Amino acid sequence: MVPAAVDPGNHSPRARWGGRDYDARVSVTVVDHPLAEHLLAQLRDRTTPPAVFRTLAKRLALALALEAIRDLPTTEVHVETPLEPASGRVLGDLVAVPILRAGLGMLEAVTELFPEVAVGYIGLERDEASLQPQSYYRKLPPVEGRHVLVLDPMLATGGSGSAATAAVKEGRPASIRFVCVVSAPEGIAKMQADHPDVPIFTAALDRQLNEHGYILPGLGDFGDRLFGTE
Repeated sequence: MVPAAVDPGNHSPRARWGGRDYDARVSVTVVDHPLAEHLLAQLRDRTTPPAVFRTLAKRLALALALEAIRDLPTTEVHVETPLEPASGRVLGDLVAVPILRAGLGMLEAVTELFPEVAVGYIGLERDEASLQPQSYYRKLPPVEGRHVLVLDPMLATGGSGSAATAAVKEGRPASIRFVCVVSAPEGIAKMQADHPDVPIFTAALDRQLNEHGYILPGLGDFGDRLFGTE
């Protein structure tokens, strides 16, 4: 995959997207791949039914997860093939943490890639008046010294993403990577302000939020479309 990313080594402390300035020390990777673009276009289409939407979301999450783990450390191992010994490399301990409920649409891709992955859950819902996240559930495995993927399809205001990332940080993980399908400039700015050490991986950086906190052009309410509850 070929990512389009903000270079954290950029000598300028600022980067600019969509008419806004951001902290260029933070890594934001927009996965620039024809398959990702193809899947995202179908996810955006309002006529895509929930069953197809779920399949598309899973496939796009797979592409995003592969990019997110690209630079994770590996350890050399020795195995016995049917013919002779061989050496290889394996990833270290991984933890996937979807933000409920929409993040569940990305989880299956990660668990299929890594059947041994540990899974935690953080339940957050947005107050429609204040647009602030309200926590209703948290169940995390031990994350100390492990590499964590926080999964949230829509990085809109960034409130839920920031709150979930803060919750994971309490466990002292080795690293956190934030993986989303679509992001807005406001959400990127929030994550960069609160968690400049957490790289973000996304399939699209959209234009802006509307007055209700939805991403434009976006793809609507991901959870509703995923579960057919519109």
